[in-house]
Amino acid sequence: MDINRLQQQMGFLLEIDKLKNILRQTYITNGSRQENDAEHSWHLALMALTLEEYANEKNIDILHVIKMLLIHDLVEIDAGDTFAYDEKGHEDKQEREEEAANRIFFILPDDQADAMYSLWREFEDRETPEARFAATLDRLHPMLLNHQSKGLTWKKHDIRKEQVLSRNKTIAEGSEDLWEYAQAVIEDAVENGYLR
Repeated sequence: MDINRLQQQMGFLLEIDKLKNILRQTYITNGSRQENDAEHSWHLALMALTLEEYANEKNIDILHVIKMLLIHDLVEIDAGDTFAYDEKGHEDKQEREEEAANRIFFILPDDQADAMYSLWREFEDRETPEARFAATLDRLHPMLLNHQSKGLTWKKHDIRKEQVLSRNKTIAEGSEDLWEYAQAVIEDAVENGYLR
């Protein structure tokens, strides 16, 4: 056993526990509290397992999708969660997250650090079918929680239907079916007064 390698791996695993402390703007379905990034990543992984059949590209590597979903927000340990509709926060988001990726993933031994960084970069670039499907789920999830919490986050930030449609239209890149479903959710949210 390589004790130095094991210590690096344990250091990484303890470091990423901090993801549980990163609160997102989205509330859990009962509206009692905001979700954290670790809960979000776990839920996305289960969404991938459950909704795989709706991916535009058939025969995608679902394990690869799940790997991306489990690590995609680790950078927010350092960079923080940037609210989807925060234009100012998005100005330097890429730079903050890149810096975080270079610190957090490289706690690991080089081979694992390179693999994790590559997965994260693939998710961010959305050039593969797996990355597009992962990004689809990442966009769909907060919309579902917003709908179930009767628009708590949308109302808190005075978000309008047009903003939600514009932000989430990329869902279609990974799943036309889930985009169709998302549009129905948005319309229902408007009809019920959850979204302006």
